[in-house]
Amino acid sequence: MTTPAVAVVDSKTPGNVGTIARAMKNFGMSELLLVDPPEGTQEKHSEAWGFAGRAREDVLANAKEVDFDYLVDNYYTVGLTATTNEDCRKHVRFPFFTPDELADDLAGLDADACLIFGREADGLTNEELSKVDAVCSIPASDDYPVLNLGQAATITLYELRGLTVEETQLPDREHERAEEAMLDRLYDQFDDLLDSIDHPEEKRAKTLRMARRVFGRAHPTQREARSLLGIFRRATNHPELASVARDPADRDEPGEATGQDD
Repeated sequence: MTTPAVAVVDSKTPGNVGTIARAMKNFGMSELLLVDPPEGTQEKHSEAWGFAGRAREDVLANAKEVDFDYLVDNYYTVGLTATTNEDCRKHVRFPFFTPDELADDLAGLDADACLIFGREADGLTNEELSKVDAVCSIPASDDYPVLNLGQAATITLYELRGLTVEETQLPDREHERAEEAMLDRLYDQFDDLLDSIDHPEEKRAKTLRMARRVFGRAHPTQREARSLLGIFRRATNHPELASVARDPADRDEPGEATGQDD
């Protein structure tokens, strides 16, 4: 699919238009459509201009003013609403996508799509929602389910980033776990450390298992494991460690005198 357009309907606050333009640039979108925007929204040094950040000279400056029917006639339209308050017997605000579900739906769409955000106070009217192809709502606490316009747009556009931002643009987050040989050396060195501090023999096996589980959950990288190995090695060879008195925490707690496993 093509990158979705974003429309803002009858915003009362220019700053929210700027905030949405900025979120669009954050997540790889550029086509901004404005329905009845506040006067001067796209002028330099306006409130919207200030809130838009680096999106001001492309996304905001190139925004096109249109009417609502233009959106309906030219796009697969998705109306964003805070609350649905309806069930399967009614079809103005139900059924609805959550933003992550919307991402899956749009991924397989062979049409131009437009996300439509409504007014700050009351969103899109039922008449407007009756004209759109789909509805999207952000699940939130029943105590306070209504998000402000800028928040709702940012959350939704973030969930759609997989459709708009190439993987090559994203930071490499691949986590390469240390090789097992390195981790085995780490565990051996930790065992040597326990020996050097005269850790109670009856607790040794249990402590080693604990360390293995902790490092197993952490999935240390090769560099992290190597650094820890060096620290354990230096601690083991420290000349003062042998004379360090046993910590009171090493004493058997009630129920541990047998040294049985937990």
